[in-house]
Parts: sequence; C-alpha cells; structure tokens
Amino acid sequence: MKSSPAACGQQSWSISDDSLRRYVQYASESCIQELLMSASVSVSPASETDKLGNRSDGWKVLTLENGVEISKRRSGSLHMFRSRWVLRSVSPQQFITVANAIDAAKQWDSELVEGRYIKDLEDNLSIIRLRFGDNSKPLFRKREFIVYERRETMEDGTLVVAVASLPKEIAAGLLPQQNNAIRGFLLQSGWVVEKLEDINSCIVTYVVQDGFPSGL
Repeated sequence: MKSSPAACGQQSWSISDDSLRRYVQYASESCIQELLMSASVSVSPASETDKLGNRSDGWKVLTLENGVEISKRRSGSLHMFRSRWVLRSVSPQQFITVANAIDAAKQWDSELVEGRYIKDLEDNLSIIRLRFGDNSKPLFRKREFIVYERRETMEDGTLVVAVASLPKEIAAGLLPQQNNAIRGFLLQSGWVVEKLEDINSCIVTYVVQDGFPSGL
C-alpha cells in the first residue's frame, strides 16, 4: 500500500486488488453481524411494544402502514433506521437480485445521476460509485459515495447484502475526488432476507445508519 496526494490535496492510498479484497472482507464482517442483529430482534417474543411504540429491544416504531414497519434505534450519537416487510410469492433469491446499493440510492434521492460499478473483487464483492446531482436534497446535493457491496448466504439460507463507504484515503486512491463533488461517507447499511415457511415468501429487513458527513 502506497500513500500519495490526491488531485484535490487529499491524502490517498494506492492499494492492490488483493489488499482491497482482504480489507473489505474484514471490514464488512461487523456490518453483516449488525444487520443480522437488527433483523433478528424484531421477531423476538421478548420485543414488547409499549403505547409509545418503544420496544424493549431499543427500537422505536415510527410507522406501520401497508404491512411495512419503520423503526429507529439510537447507536451511540447516531441513529439506525429499519424498515421491515413481508413479500408474498417472492423467494429470497428473486428479491436479492434487485437488492443493491444503486437501487437503494435511488430510494434515498431520485436525483441519483450516476451509479456505477468501479471494480468487482469477487463474485459477491464489488466497489460502487454513487453520485448525486445539483437538484438532490441538501443531504445528498453534489455528493458522491465510494462504497463496497458484499453479498453473503448464511448457513440457514438467510441472505445478507452489506453496504458501507470505503475509508476516504482508499476511496481517493481508487477514484480521485472531482473538484465540484463532495465526498460523503455512508455508515453501515444493507438488507437481510429471510425465508418463511412458505417457500415462495420472505421477510425483508433494510437497515441504514444516519450520519452522512458533509464532506471528508
């Protein structure tokens, strides 16, 4: 790994594909475990909900409409948001083909002007660039994110897609920051897709942690 100044004066790291692969595999483990924990707590019998929508597991239900539950939980100084719903007549394998970082970014803000796979490190491991335009919401306006996307199948058949930003130095080495863009940072996010007894149905949990810094 070599260090060099990026085009905009930001420090960058030149990293081999093998080193990048090992880093992402290591870094994504905690993201996967956090996603699995966030998906499992809501089905626990101990997770009682009081009149204010607060669960005993720390999640607070914000809305429950058309079969979709949206809740949040504090994680340190930040918040995690979770949406959860059941898909009938759709298998986990069918859903997971459309669960990806690019489609998720379109849900955050419809003014996504670029969603591009920069590098495929393995069949289940990719690096992606997400770029939002001038007309995006203030949180995303003129921002770009360099994220990894890792897909894993657990022993019980549960499917997980983990998405998070690369460290700013590694991201700058892969793709130097453009002068008019603000390099944002996406914390842990992704999907957990669990099989139901009905083989053609599944329960989907999507989790995203807030705290997109204004620029790094």
